[in-house]
Amino acid sequence: MDDVARLAGVSQSTVSRVLNETSSSVPISEETKQKIFNAIEELGYEPNLIARSLRTQRTQMIGIMIGDITNAFYHPIVRAAQDVARLFDYDVLISNGDHLYENEKRFLQTMLRRPVDGIIMSPHHLTTEDLDRFIKRSHIPIVALGAQVEHPMIDVVGSTSEPATYEAVTWLIREKGHRRIGFIGVAEDMPPGPPRLSGYSRAMTDAGLTIEPGFIQKVEFTQEGGQRAMSIILQQPNPPTAIFACNCLAAIGAMMVAQDSGYRIPEDFSVMSFDDIPEASIVRPRLTTVARDLPSIGHQVAEILFERIEGKITGPGRLFRSEWELIERESVRTQ
Repeated sequence: MDDVARLAGVSQSTVSRVLNETSSSVPISEETKQKIFNAIEELGYEPNLIARSLRTQRTQMIGIMIGDITNAFYHPIVRAAQDVARLFDYDVLISNGDHLYENEKRFLQTMLRRPVDGIIMSPHHLTTEDLDRFIKRSHIPIVALGAQVEHPMIDVVGSTSEPATYEAVTWLIREKGHRRIGFIGVAEDMPPGPPRLSGYSRAMTDAGLTIEPGFIQKVEFTQEGGQRAMSIILQQPNPPTAIFACNCLAAIGAMMVAQDSGYRIPEDFSVMSFDDIPEASIVRPRLTTVARDLPSIGHQVAEILFERIEGKITGPGRLFRSEWELIERESVRTQ
């Protein structure tokens, strides 16, 4: 900064005020500002962010932890959150949890070693105690994606899995006439598996339908998991006519196995899934889904976080329920 000041022929404090957009009783002319910007460009000067953070107590950085960076579900959310961060002149540090407890704990430890001004996360295994210890040590605001997070000081965007799954399975029953519906979910310790299973079970019970043994398969949130689940379902003596999968990757895997085994979709099996990643409209037949507006969710979580960072909102955490809609394509037929 001293070099910039000498080249521009101004004081170092003037350079500082221009770079930090600090208000002053002494106005700085546009000509002086241009001299400073020209000197910065000529010298290749980059402000020292560490020094700036010591003065402002801001790092101009937020951390984002997602469950699986290869899952297209997260891509529009992270992109939209990054767009919002840029509006506030913030950078984004992205971490991949891989649905592993050790990785999620490591992310919190990294955020203590490399402080940020706020965090967006989609944890699957962190406990309330883990989050409580982190918040007490760091005082960093957190917005969580997924209603599995329960902490009185954390804002949460989610709580759609159970009601949306209930409505989707009810639609398969009432509007499409299916009575034998299978479910591809995930293990109990993998949110949002339990609420989606609850929505499926409640819809079947309310319709007076029986959930037969083998109709519920719990696998990973992956295409390979869907393939494994469908392989087991096809071995049932009287397979279901429709499958509801916990996410699109599992649904696509299930479709692949069914088609490779000589079955037609939707003539022999109707397949429906939760969330609407780009691949859902690329596969053939195109996948019927319960869709959420993922870019809107990304904007929402980031805007909620910056309300906390800017001090516009204080106090206990809030719950925001994201909206959903049913998108009917070609993978479901009427019985």
